Amino acid sequence: MEESDRAQKIKNALLLELEAQYVSVVDQSALHEGHAGTQDGAGHFRVVAVSERFRGLSRVAAQRLVYQALADLLTNDIHALSMRTLTPEEWSNDERSHVGDNG
Repeated sequence: MEESDRAQKIKNALLLELEAQYVSVVDQSALHEGHAGTQDGAGHFRVVAVSERFRGLSRVAAQRLVYQALADLLTNDIHALSMRTLTPEEWSNDERSHVGDNG
């Protein structure tokens, strides 16, 4: 399955800004067609990001880092974002995160 251009932009930003070891971005925009927030063309995305930068942070603090990394894309490309933020150890211990990122 080919990633959308926006999904690739999100992935690249997280890999660069968070020095992430792994990033998965799923464009779920098609599931939300017709919703008021998508009429401006922005999309819905699900992200799994694995980074050392999340070490010692609360879940909220780790999510703030993701939002900071995506700040430029949040204005036009992203309407909704769900995410899982994991350290490399959490990633290796979390089997669900490896199976299609369906957690």
